[in-house]
Formats: sequence, structure tokens, C-alpha cells
Amino acid sequence: MHNDRAITEARLTRVLEERIRPAVYPESVPLDVSVWHASGEPVPVEEGLAAPRTPIAVGERWGPAWGTSWFTVSGTVPERWAGRTVEAVLDLGFDENMPGFQCEGLVYRPDGSPVKGLNPRNQWVRVGERVAGGERVLLHVEAASNPVIMDYHPFVPTELGDRETADDAPRYRLTRMDLAVFDRTVWELVQDLEVLGQLMTELPVDSPRRWEILRAIERTLDAVDLQDVGGTAERARGELTQVLSAPAHASAHRLSAVGHSHIDSAWLWPLRETVRKVARTASNMTALLEDEPDFVYAMSQAQQFAWVKEHRPEVYARVKKAVAEGRFVPVGGMWVESDTNMPGGEALARQFTHGKRFFLEEFGIETEEVWLPDTFGYSAALPQLVRLAGAKWFLTQKISWSQTNTFPHHTFWWEGLDGTRVFTHFPPIDTYNSQLSGQEVAHAARNFREKGGARRSLAPTGWGDGGGGTTREMLARAKRLADLEGSARVGFDKPAAFFEKAHAEYPHAPVWVGELYLELHRATLTSQARTKQGNRRSEHLLREAELWAATAAVRAGFPYPYERLDRLWKTVLLHQFHDILPGTSIAWVHREAARTYAEVAAELEAVVSDALAALTGGGGRSEGGSGTVVVNAAPHVRDGVPALGGVLEPASGGGGRPTAARAREGGGFELDNGLLRVGIDGRGLVVSVVDLAAGRETVAPGAAANLLQLHQDFPNMWDAWDVDPFYRNTVTDLTDAEVVEATADGCGVRVVRAFGNSRVEQRLTLPAGVRRLDVDTEVDWHETEKFLKAAFPLDVHADRVAAETQFGHLYRPTHANTSWDAAKFEACAHRFVHLAEPGWGVALVNDSTYGYDVSRTVREGEHAGTTTTLRLSLLRAPRFPDPRTDQGTHRFRYALVPGATVADAVREGYRVNLPERRVPGSCGVEPLVAVGNEAVVVSAVKLADDGGGDVVVRLYESLGGRAVTRLTAAFPVAEASVCDLLERPVSTLAAEDGALTLSLRPFEIVTLRLRRA
Repeated sequence: MHNDRAITEARLTRVLEERIRPAVYPESVPLDVSVWHASGEPVPVEEGLAAPRTPIAVGERWGPAWGTSWFTVSGTVPERWAGRTVEAVLDLGFDENMPGFQCEGLVYRPDGSPVKGLNPRNQWVRVGERVAGGERVLLHVEAASNPVIMDYHPFVPTELGDRETADDAPRYRLTRMDLAVFDRTVWELVQDLEVLGQLMTELPVDSPRRWEILRAIERTLDAVDLQDVGGTAERARGELTQVLSAPAHASAHRLSAVGHSHIDSAWLWPLRETVRKVARTASNMTALLEDEPDFVYAMSQAQQFAWVKEHRPEVYARVKKAVAEGRFVPVGGMWVESDTNMPGGEALARQFTHGKRFFLEEFGIETEEVWLPDTFGYSAALPQLVRLAGAKWFLTQKISWSQTNTFPHHTFWWEGLDGTRVFTHFPPIDTYNSQLSGQEVAHAARNFREKGGARRSLAPTGWGDGGGGTTREMLARAKRLADLEGSARVGFDKPAAFFEKAHAEYPHAPVWVGELYLELHRATLTSQARTKQGNRRSEHLLREAELWAATAAVRAGFPYPYERLDRLWKTVLLHQFHDILPGTSIAWVHREAARTYAEVAAELEAVVSDALAALTGGGGRSEGGSGTVVVNAAPHVRDGVPALGGVLEPASGGGGRPTAARAREGGGFELDNGLLRVGIDGRGLVVSVVDLAAGRETVAPGAAANLLQLHQDFPNMWDAWDVDPFYRNTVTDLTDAEVVEATADGCGVRVVRAFGNSRVEQRLTLPAGVRRLDVDTEVDWHETEKFLKAAFPLDVHADRVAAETQFGHLYRPTHANTSWDAAKFEACAHRFVHLAEPGWGVALVNDSTYGYDVSRTVREGEHAGTTTTLRLSLLRAPRFPDPRTDQGTHRFRYALVPGATVADAVREGYRVNLPERRVPGSCGVEPLVAVGNEAVVVSAVKLADDGGGDVVVRLYESLGGRAVTRLTAAFPVAEASVCDLLERPVSTLAAEDGALTLSLRPFEIVTLRLRRA
């Protein structure tokens, strides 16, 4: 037989696109269209429906960036269409390749009830299946003219990312507003040919199955009369019956499709637009559930459910009904799909607390899976938190984006920091926006790395990122692929059902230990410094507010602000979404975030002040009282002030004031507090830090610490997200040429530098009584596509560093032995990074940065040894998606701690983030609880969320070893229990002499609930 394969395949493409697909709507008539353009922000539905309209014609332009237009379409069904299926086809000016990333709409009936969403891949609205001739049609469309931020040439700087800078030019042209006959048979023929055509091209050319499909398609195309597609479609479909009914092989891969729309809670659109995106998608999906009895749809992020409940109660009623039927499935158990690298331990715990509690209270559902398809890497603390939250499964897709190394598993046990394991799945389909195309399904089966041990994977199916969800075309593909020769078996499933089956068939899956590091998007640890500082400050203020409010409630009857703290926590958790905290959203998002963080701080400061006034007798927030009380919210004693408490007129643990700067031989200055002697040269650089007790120099010979370094920073893609390894090829050290001023400044040294269009001022001080060099840095930043780092070259031979993460720390290599090691050239740390030789170490602590890098060089000759350089990442200046990222003034506080153990690093990290407070008052503050082992750190003291008045204490082992401690409460305890993160008792503890004895394994988190007698 002659090989005419290419001719038939080309024929299929043209006939399908130019003849058969257009015949899905064989007849149409135009609708009458009128419009009202809302000024400013979106208006309530009632206002939009009632507003006066003016006529608008197809072909006219509409919609400035971020505008809202209310269209009304009306018409009459022609008499000749009586008894046929009719749809409205509404094309607002869509580009079919950008669902969720451009204009969108939500369709309403005249009574204001929502029908469904409109997007580039979902332009139809069903009018009726057997319509009556002469039937009137009237629909309203709330259309959002969201601009395209990331176009076909992506990452081009644009001012469209903020309403304050976007122009008013209309961005869309009304393309089609018709009533049309929907030919179901032709539509089914399109689905047949699409599925078989896509499957065919994925099969080997020498496969008999491929040729069987080819010949069947050839016969089908012969059977289609191109001038009467509708009249011949049924006959043409008959030619495909045999190839569509051939069953899949017994060994075929099994693909569990889950209806899904990963909706970014903010990204290339502001938070307010996400509220509408969720409403559009939920409307679409509840409508599709009514039409398709086998369809299951899953939605994560409790915040998004809460938005629908608040802003679109009529949509929420449909959602609740579908949830009760078990077909609209809440998943994930977190408040948002959070970043997991940067949120602090308590914040990550509260993501689960608030997310799971919402699903329990609203739907009575205990979610068992954690659903984070798009987050940029996963903390080693997560498995323990997952299990403590009452979940047992974990899903992500993002690790498939890694640039360097291919992750070796798709289904596996993930072991976290403390040894806890969670059953985990990476969908081998390598997308969280699957369309169930032939290429995707075949890729999932080929790519699956557990072959021979398992045969089951999951496919999140639907348009996402900007919303949209699953389409009827995707469901049609799933039906045809349910049992089809040459393909994986596809069927819709609930996530929990998939995990149950996957676990049952593969209980002894391989184990991955430690963090799931994404070898991409490393610059998210630095971009948008103000957002990151707002998050860090908010987390610690929330800790203080809970601590002092709980202490005041127990001691002084202070009214604990349950609702206020709940609301503020949810606000902070929302902003930990994986495109807000990482700094990858448009300017509008980060501008609003800065304002929100300021409001959160003001509210929390008021709570703290009022609670402390009730405790100390300070008379509220006004000045007054008979003295000054110093309070310490940190979990360690400092300067004579107890952890979690305060004292009146404390004695300084340092024994005096910080040492004044004096002239240094050879130029510059010297600071000496009897523990450290610091040499600062005439350039304002730290050239010596001697640990006097150890007799050891900290700074590497010939090097300078606190060296600011500037790199060119223009990644190949994903500007705000990425830093590529070649950024290190060029570096400018900010040394003597940039010095404007280096002077003694009372108890420290002040250094001012100017470079490019920017200016940096630093103050270096050596506090009394501690081995810590404090650096207070203020940068007026006006660079473009630059990366600013602070380098500390240390005379330490270490092959690993300890970086703090949630509830502990993990070790990363200082070398690049393997491609896995080399790929971690930028990594995350919370409050400290620590490196050490046996018996002596150095910590670098900070108050607001997350990114760091470490490198090592070997010295030869007279000063032979190893230089290990730690660098904090301070600022970047990408231009996409925010063209003015981080322009302006920033302040950072960090400190070098020579001679530090990991315990010292933990303590000093808390110190720099939780400074002491001096408040008016006449009495000290006895800690509500105390622990007796420095390895055990208290991360939260609060009243139970249920309002019952119980005290909740969360603590963890911080050093990576076993620890036994006694926890003493300063109030009578009637009952003590160990709880999960939702404060539900798991086991009871016995008190001995008013204290609890606890034994913790390495990095174990324990939540205690103490009922007051």
C-alpha cells in the first residue's frame, strides 16, 4: 500500500478547521447589543443591571484596561428554528490562546441570577434544547476588560499592571454577538475526530493501530459532504464506531482526571479581580455539573470560597449544593495556595488551621490532601504540618519545571525535617491546566516514572491560572478515552479517591528526604522587598499580639480579640499566596500589599499596646505610669528580661552601654566590647572580627566583610521570578570608589556609599555584653536589572550550612559536587544561616531577607585555608511584571554572630525580629508559660480559637536533637492535652507539681491545650 499518511493527516486538519468545526453553528442571527461602561471600580450587580445602555455594534472597540462594561444582548428565536437547540455565541474580542489572561465575562439572567462565565474557550450560553419559535432572549454580561500583561512576546515591561499608570485606550473589539443553532451531531463529530487525530499522531508510525485510525478517518472524511456537513455528520460518525470502541490494553496507564481551575489569588490581576474570576469559574463549573453527571470538579483555597460567599451569595448557594452532592470538591485544606519557603512556622501552621476549619464549618468536610500545584518549591517542614493538620496526601506539579535535574519520582513518600512522611504525587502529565489532549495523555503515560510498580496518575483538567475551568470539550475527550486502544484509560475522579487507589497499589513507594527544591524561580526569595518585610513584620506582630492578649486575658481579664486576630491572620495568610509574597505580581498588587501591611501593623500595635497596658498598669497607649517596663516576646531570656514576659527597670545583661568607636591603627575605626574586637577600615568595610575568648579571627585573610556587591541581573525568562547562574559572572564590589562618608557615630560607625543612581547608609554597632556585630542598612534604591548582595567571607572550613526554616533548620552544601548541589546556588533561609567547624561557628541573622547564597574558595600560601562566603540577597530591580520593582527606600537589619552555636543562631534570630519593648507601667509581666530547655522554643501562646478560654501553647525542638523539658504554667491547669493544629485534643497529659514533662524528637512540633482551673 502506498504511504499517503501525510496527505490524510493534512486533509483532516483542513477539513476539520474550515468545514466541520464551523458547521457546529450552521445558522445564526445577530443579537441586538447595548452597553454601559462603569467608571472606576466594579459596581454591584444590581447597579450594573439597572444602568442605562447605549447601542454598540459588533466591530466597535470597548474596554480600557481594568474597566468594566455591562452589555445587554437581546433577540428573538426565528420561527424556523423551533424545536432545535439554540445557543448565544458571545465573543467579546477573545484570543482563544489566552483564557484567563484577557477580557472575561459573567452572564446574568434578567433577574440577576448568574448563568455562566465567558472566556476565550467558553463563548457559548445555552438558550434551550427544543426552543419555541419567536422566543425572546435577553441576557446581561458583566465584562471585564483586563489587559494582556504577558503577551506573545512575554516579559516586556508594561505600565498596564496598575490602574494608576495604565492608559484609557479601549483594548478589545466586539467580535460576535449571535443567536445560533447548535448542531450536537456535528459537535460530536468534531470531538471524535479531535480525539482520534490526536491519538493517531502520538502512536508510532509503524503501529497497526495508527493506520487503522488513519483509514477510519479517511473513510469519515469521504463520508462528509462539505456542502452539507450537518446532513452527513451522523453517517460520517458511523465510520468511526469501530476504532472508537476498541478497548485499551489491560496494562494501559490509568489517568484520574480531576476537574480543576488553578486560580491565582493575585498575579497579573489585582485581588479584586480574582474575586470575580472565582465567581465566573464557579458559575461555569456548577452549570457544567448539572449537564454532566459523571463530572467531578475540585477547588482549593478556602479564601476563594470565602470570597464567593461574601460577594456572590447566589453563586455560593449553587456551590454549596454541589458540594453536598459530592461533586464540587473542596481540596487542599489551606487558606490559599501559599508559598511554602518564606512563611514563618506559625503562619504555615495557620494556613492549615484557617483553611481546614473553613471547610469543616461550611461543608462538614475534613480535607485530607494538600493541593499546591504551582508553588515555587516546598519546605522540609511541610510533611509534619500536613500530618498535624489531619491530612495525609500531598500534590504538586511544579517540580517538573526544574531546569537542571529531573525529579526521579512521580509517586513517593516525602519525608520531612522531623522524619514524618506523607504520600505524595507529582502528575506526570506535567501541567495543572490539562486539556486531556492526545499529546498530554500520551506524555503522562510515557513520562510516568513508577512503571512496573504503579500505573495510576492524576491530571488536573481545566483552564487555570486566570480561571475558566473544565470545558464540555474536555469532558467529551474523557468519555472517548475512558477505554480506547492505544491510549491511557481516562476517567474523572475525586482527588481523595485517586490517592486512596494510588496508595493501595503502591504502598512501598520510594522515599525522598528533605525539601523539594525548585530549580527555578530562585529570585522569588528577594523580589519586592517591601512585601517580604511586611510579611515578616506582620508574623512577629501577630505573635506578640496573641502572647500579650492571652497573658492579659488570663491575668487581668482583658477581652481577648478573637475576631480581630482571626481577620488579621487571614489577611496575612492571603498575602502569602505564591504570587504575592514571592514578589511576582503586577504593581497594583504590591502597592495594595504595602498599604495593607501598614494597616495590619497599626491594628496589631494597638492590640499589643492595650494588652500591655492592662498588664503593666501603664494606662493605655498614652505616656504615663510610674516607671518603665521592658517586655520580651521572644522565647529566650535577654538582658535579664524573661522570655515571654517583662520586668520593671531591668538590669542590663550586657553590663553597660555599647562601646564607642575609636581610631584604628592604619585608618578606620575599631569597636571592642570585651567579647569581640571589630576592625573597620577607611573604606567602611569590616576587615577583622576577632572572637576574643576563642582567640579567633572571623573574617578570611585579605577579605572584607559586610561588602556590598552589585550584579547585572537579566535572566533569560521570568524576570521577577528568576536569577540565572550567569549573574555571578560579573560583579561590582562597592568599596572605596563608592564611599561618600565613613565616620565614628557615637557608639558605632556610619558609612555612606553612592553608586549608580542609588545611595546606601549603614550603621555598624557592637552591643554591650554580646558577641554580635549589628548592621543597620538603609538603601535608596534606583537601579534597573541589578542584584544587591551583602557578602561575608569567613575563615571557616565547612561543607554545609544550616539555614533556618519553619520549626527548625536544614543543611545545604557549600560545594557544587553534583548537579543537584550546583542547582541550589540561591536558597531560602528565615532568621539565620549558620556554618561551623567542630567547636566554633558563625551565624548571620536578619530581620527581613530570605534569599542567600554560599560559596567556598581555597587559599594557598601563607594564609592557606578555606574561605566560605555567605551572602544575603537584599534587593533586585526586575522590570516585569512591575516595571518599577522596589524603587525607593528600604531598611534592613542583620547581624554577624561569631562563635555561635546553632542555639545561639536561633536565639539571635529571634532577637533581631522581636526587639524588646519599653512601655510605661508600674509592674512587671510574669510569663504565662515557661520551658526549661533552650533547645525547646515556644512559637505561640494564645487563647483557643473556639473562644472557650483555654490557653494554647505551641513549641518545637529547634536544634535537631532529642529534648526533654518541663513546661510550667503560671496559672492553675485543670487539664492538659496534646492537640492537632486545629486545637483538637489528641491525647491527655498529666501535670506533676503544676508542670508538664515533655519529650520531643528532633524538630518535633507539639501543640498543647491547657484548660484553666
